[in-house]
Amino acid sequence: MAIEMPQGLPFSVDTWTPSSKSSKRHHFLTHAHKDHSSNITSHSSFPIYSTLLTKTLLLQHYPHLHPSLFLQIEVGHSLIIHDPHGNFTVTAFDANHCPGAVMFLFEGQFGNILHTGDCRLNLECLLNLPDKYVGRKGKKATCPLDCVFLDCTFGTFSRSMPTKQSSIQQVVNCIWKHPDASKVYLTCDVLGQEDILVQVSQTFGAKIYVDKAQNPECFKNLMVTAPEILCEDPSSRFHLFDGSPGLYERAQAKLVEAKATLQTEPLIVRPSAQWYACEEVSDVQNTRKKRMSEAVRDQFGVWHVCYSMHSSKEELEEALQILAPRWVVSTTPTCRAMELNYVKKYCFNSKAGLNNSVLKLLDLTVETSDNVDEFVKPTVILCQPCAKTKSPIKLYSDAKAPEELTLPNNRSPVTLFGRARLGLQDVGFSQVPCNILPVNPLQTDSSDARQECLDAAAEVKRERSPERKEDLHNVNKIPQSEVQVNIRAHKSDSDENIGSLGLSEHIKKYYRPMNIPALLPSLVDLRNSMKRAKRRFDQFSAVNRKMPMD
Repeated sequence: MAIEMPQGLPFSVDTWTPSSKSSKRHHFLTHAHKDHSSNITSHSSFPIYSTLLTKTLLLQHYPHLHPSLFLQIEVGHSLIIHDPHGNFTVTAFDANHCPGAVMFLFEGQFGNILHTGDCRLNLECLLNLPDKYVGRKGKKATCPLDCVFLDCTFGTFSRSMPTKQSSIQQVVNCIWKHPDASKVYLTCDVLGQEDILVQVSQTFGAKIYVDKAQNPECFKNLMVTAPEILCEDPSSRFHLFDGSPGLYERAQAKLVEAKATLQTEPLIVRPSAQWYACEEVSDVQNTRKKRMSEAVRDQFGVWHVCYSMHSSKEELEEALQILAPRWVVSTTPTCRAMELNYVKKYCFNSKAGLNNSVLKLLDLTVETSDNVDEFVKPTVILCQPCAKTKSPIKLYSDAKAPEELTLPNNRSPVTLFGRARLGLQDVGFSQVPCNILPVNPLQTDSSDARQECLDAAAEVKRERSPERKEDLHNVNKIPQSEVQVNIRAHKSDSDENIGSLGLSEHIKKYYRPMNIPALLPSLVDLRNSMKRAKRRFDQFSAVNRKMPMD
């Protein structure tokens, strides 16, 4: 899934929006899947960098897109991109995803950034990267990547997935075990599953029938990637089958049709990880899902093989351990990078120093904090998802213990987990200056504010025990200047954080039962207000007593 890149970068990746068109000078396309090229005809501009195969596949489906927009970059090749704000280098690496798919490594004044696009990371992919970015034999990389934009599609799927080649062999084995099947329907209509069709065709010495009218997009792709396996003869034993929503209804129809015509039951094979990772089925089916070493038949008669073009959580963890990047950005909504142990341990909780280039990348400044034990909360990267998703894309950071990140003055402060994590449950409280809270709201012009404070004080008076009365008596002896509260915007209003505000124990005891998170009145004024109210009540009562009764 494509996301808007940070404002500090001069390029976009797989993003075709008015914003990327107007604010980015260079555009990169990782592969030809439609969710990464959505709106490219409306918001494309020169130059677009991609592999030749990706360009060819894309032009099959977007004939109105002019070929002159593209500049070629192949696997293992590096280009020096000239930019007014500083030249940078980009190198393409195999993403192990689909034909023509690549990862992009960007190196420049903004730092060292790896954008994986969609990927199935394995050791071979990682070892193709420059040695300085790859850790080996228990040693960390000599030059850690500043940031990795990571495909976390299966970031919550912790089980081990078979390799692509192992999955292809499972498909072949499943066909071998059903020699009587008159027809074999393969749901391999997604770009990236051509290797399955090629292996089946070579193993059984037969070509694959693809209905051009029913599957025009898949037919065009195969004409580019594997034309030798195609045939237009519907009598062929092997047919390409539509794997889009409604698969089970179509599968049932094929089984019923074969039974009605007294044909042997057809074999329907679905190589996909979706059934194993996403779809909800019965408990019996969930038990069968645990078997990933062989094909599994479901209740609809479809045989499933776990074939994934995306990395599992286990593979992502291993990749991050090898690369050891400073920051990780999930390109998949919702922010599944948050589920990765590496991110939790080294990006979320780490106090390691940030690279200056990363700060510049996100347009952040650094302020020194007086509290060296204070850890800065992660911040949200200033990028938004494009296309279909509305979820914010998060960025995790390592932050120095004695330093605090702040956004420029012209931007509103945003944090990774929103206001709830900051303890700012009241929206109005976020608008209060962060230095000193008002000491005496009773002196303001707002009658509502005065009444709220008086009501709160009255409630405290009703519930106060004799011990608390003694505490209040001691508090009243404290100079009013000590009651001023210096508080940071990210502090919580919980009891735990009240103890860190630098208040004396007497004041803490009084604040806790009041349960007022922020705008606390002067205690002296509260007492005087109650005395004044009592005097007015006594005067009113005295007057009433003197009045004659009817």
